Amino acid sequence: METIKGKALLMAADLGSMTAAAEALGYTQSGITRMISSLEEEIGFPLLSRGKAGVKLTENGRLMIPAIRKMVNAAELVNQLAAEVQHVATGVITIGSYFSISALWLPKILSAFEKKYPKVSIRIQEGGNQDMAKWINEKSVDCCFCAKPDRSTVCDWIPISTDELVVWLPETHKKAGWKSFPLADLEKEPFIQTSPNKDTDLDRLIRSNHLQPDVRFTTRDAFSTYNMVSAGLGVSFNQRLISREWNGHVVEVPFDPPQYIVLGLAVPSLQEASPATLHFLECVKELMDNDELLTD
Repeated sequence: METIKGKALLMAADLGSMTAAAEALGYTQSGITRMISSLEEEIGFPLLSRGKAGVKLTENGRLMIPAIRKMVNAAELVNQLAAEVQHVATGVITIGSYFSISALWLPKILSAFEKKYPKVSIRIQEGGNQDMAKWINEKSVDCCFCAKPDRSTVCDWIPISTDELVVWLPETHKKAGWKSFPLADLEKEPFIQTSPNKDTDLDRLIRSNHLQPDVRFTTRDAFSTYNMVSAGLGVSFNQRLISREWNGHVVEVPFDPPQYIVLGLAVPSLQEASPATLHFLECVKELMDNDELLTD
């Protein structure tokens, strides 16, 4: 089985589209279609079902995907090790990331990394904790920038930074001038929740403290939540990092008692990590040691 056929299948399955897979891998759509069709003929049964909305794995495809992913990852590791022996770092790294980290940390990280390893390509997948857990468990990413995964996620964890969770209040709110916001008072305010039931940092704090906020609105995007708070529609909370470069009629107030999360890198397995991934981890550590990510 040719590795490129496996790559084509994985990319189409991950993105849900032949066209998107072709763009990501630098092929034509017809080329990707031929590769996957050839792979299906080689294996002996369909791996993808095609429809107007895109493509998705068949039941047999879902059974095969872990082995195909393992094969592709192994081939990538061989290529990278061979390049390391020749003192030329090459390869592809797939990184999962919070949207906030993609916006605030990754540009600086990628800039520093590219200067050292210009032949390594990086693919970014953005999402929340639930997405990260899925990607790590299926080993479709090399590492993830996120909060520490729960015990159901098998990975090696590298803490990077501690961030505070703060309440977002409209400027005109009567508690906007308070030094702290009682945690229990979240139940007394109209609440705007971002991506409920997705194992977000909001979900975790609400669940661990047995809170029952009066949820008036839900959004899929923290920036939408921030703007709704700015418009006076309710209160919410999130990490300080997320809104560091946002401007609006919103006041951030610490919780009483204070609430923190640890941000870091989750790696499916450091022992099995590719050379390019290890170089990337070293680059992040160097930037953190020099305090280059936590400052504007």
